[in-house]
Amino acid sequence: MNVTPAWRKPATAVALLAAAALTASCSSGQDGTGQGEAGAPDATITATPEAPTVKITPAEGSAKVNPAKKVVVTSDGGALETVSVQAGDEEIEGRFNTDKTKWVSRTALKPSTDYTVSATAGATTQTSTFTTDKPERALQVIDVTPNAKGETLGVGAPIIVTFNQPVTSKAAIERALEVEAEKPVDGAWRWVADNKVIYRTAKYWPAHQKVTFNANITGIKAGKGLYGVKDYTADLKIGAKQISKVDVKKHMMYVYKDGKRVQTMRISAGMATTREYTTTSGVHLTMERGNPVRMISPGRKKGDPGYYDVMINHAVRISNSGEYVHAKDNVWAQGVRNVSHGCVNARPDQAKWFYTNVQRGDVVDITGTNRELEWNNGWGYWQLSFSQWKKGSALKNSDA
Repeated sequence: MNVTPAWRKPATAVALLAAAALTASCSSGQDGTGQGEAGAPDATITATPEAPTVKITPAEGSAKVNPAKKVVVTSDGGALETVSVQAGDEEIEGRFNTDKTKWVSRTALKPSTDYTVSATAGATTQTSTFTTDKPERALQVIDVTPNAKGETLGVGAPIIVTFNQPVTSKAAIERALEVEAEKPVDGAWRWVADNKVIYRTAKYWPAHQKVTFNANITGIKAGKGLYGVKDYTADLKIGAKQISKVDVKKHMMYVYKDGKRVQTMRISAGMATTREYTTTSGVHLTMERGNPVRMISPGRKKGDPGYYDVMINHAVRISNSGEYVHAKDNVWAQGVRNVSHGCVNARPDQAKWFYTNVQRGDVVDITGTNRELEWNNGWGYWQLSFSQWKKGSALKNSDA
């Protein structure tokens, strides 16, 4: 009979205890907390988020960039915090989308100009430098009339803008023209030539105010290869409301300043034996003045019937067809008969007063003849209704 020796039993018990201890050790956390797999993890591992990716167009180093293009900045993986586009001290304006992952420039770029773009999104900062292309042709404002230094204008005054190049993209340029008045009134532009556009108000300017004209044309495409290269600003001053009313049939002229009559003048107008010698009826504007002005009969040479070549004092032009308000010492006809070649003449002292006090753009409203002033005869712009005037705008069929 086999009997297990007594000395083997303790060893078995030791082995069992060791196994139990090993089991207990495996179920304990390494930090001694006693938590197993069902408890808290031994350590927390946090993933580092990727930095946003910022893209700038035009890209770094781009040259000959079309000035008509927009600067576009996008961010993938985070919102844009700042975007700066600069050319020297000038900052280009732009707009973010709703979640600020995209920015697009709003201000036109200047041709032949270096730009620096800087954009930040989170820990990412991206930069880009680029240069815009030189235009084939450069558009600039070369004249704004009336706009003499220190000049005060009448309430009918237009703003006549002349460019150095013919414009084909007229709507784009017209949108870049701004008129800001202290006492605003509706107005519109009318193109009278490819290089000339005129602003006229719907009603006369309110008197005694400042008006600012801005041509924000830099970077604006005006035609094939034609871009604006320089902005233009003009500060205009509107003076008193001076309106002269001329009644050819009654041979009288009345001058009103801010609604009050300040001068009553006996006059003599065109004799009306021919159309040429007939004073035009309608709303004229004073255009220029001279003392004296040499007046020569149009279309005639010395020796022809009706030829004249005379120097006239204190003459104020009111049309391009040779009409002036001027001085003439023919008091016997003034207030009695119309004997001129089409001008409005008055007593020398009163004509001098008118000459001295007139503002370019003052209204001279003439009635009593059968010859109407053409709207494009001088500054006869008020001969058109405002609805007619606006038909000359390039924006008539598009959003202003």
